[in-house]
Amino acid sequence: MKRSKKLSVLGIFLIAAAIFSFLVFYLLVMISNQGYKYIDPDTLELVQTEPIPEGSPVVIIETSMGEIRAVLYPEYAPQTVAAFTALAEQTNYDASYLFDIKNGIYFAGGSTDTIGTPIQENRIPQELHQNLWPFRGALCAMNTAKDTSFFKRLFKTEAYYTDSRFLILDTIPDFQDEAFITQFQEASGNEALANAFLSLGGVPNFSQQITVFGQTYAGFSVIDQICAAELQSETASGYTPPKEEMQILSVRLSSYSQEDEALNELS
Repeated sequence: MKRSKKLSVLGIFLIAAAIFSFLVFYLLVMISNQGYKYIDPDTLELVQTEPIPEGSPVVIIETSMGEIRAVLYPEYAPQTVAAFTALAEQTNYDASYLFDIKNGIYFAGGSTDTIGTPIQENRIPQELHQNLWPFRGALCAMNTAKDTSFFKRLFKTEAYYTDSRFLILDTIPDFQDEAFITQFQEASGNEALANAFLSLGGVPNFSQQITVFGQTYAGFSVIDQICAAELQSETASGYTPPKEEMQILSVRLSSYSQEDEALNELS
């Protein structure tokens, strides 16, 4: 009887030790896989708020509602920018559609039709960088797929992918609320970043969750107009298209010049 009791205690001890070892292992894996999300305040550069160097790559998006100009960041999102510019050079975005609008938040474009079919179903790895944030006017790649499993979710090793579709962000209305502003400042871990959001607006919930690969510098009124459009009911895919059809007429590549500086609404 005593021997059985000793074995029972040993069994409980071994189970407890196994659970503890697993938790330690899980914690170490979690830490090792969080590096890409770590924001170093000493090296953080809010490039979207800085002057745009002459000659920087830019994109001119002509929509049925007006023109939007954005600077591109190939140094921070090389694969995304390369895929986007290749499609633009081949005029694949011309006569494409805006297929999803979230009022006051963003609009999505780059579809061959009004239901969101991508122009190209390529799988581009999500590219996150601490220098790029979802400010108002951010040009973002749309998250469209992920490589996941039980263990990948457990150990935070899921891989996210984008395709040819993209978003342009507007701003959440909360930045007009004084109580929210106070809470946002108190909760922020970086004063400069918090002030940038308060100055520019944006969608902070998307921070380090979505690929940012460009920043609008002209055409904010067009973004506001599109994001305020009357919408259809939500589709089976979760999209809310505009009631009146909206198109991307053309996407042209250029470089930042004195003409652009005169148009720059962020200057």
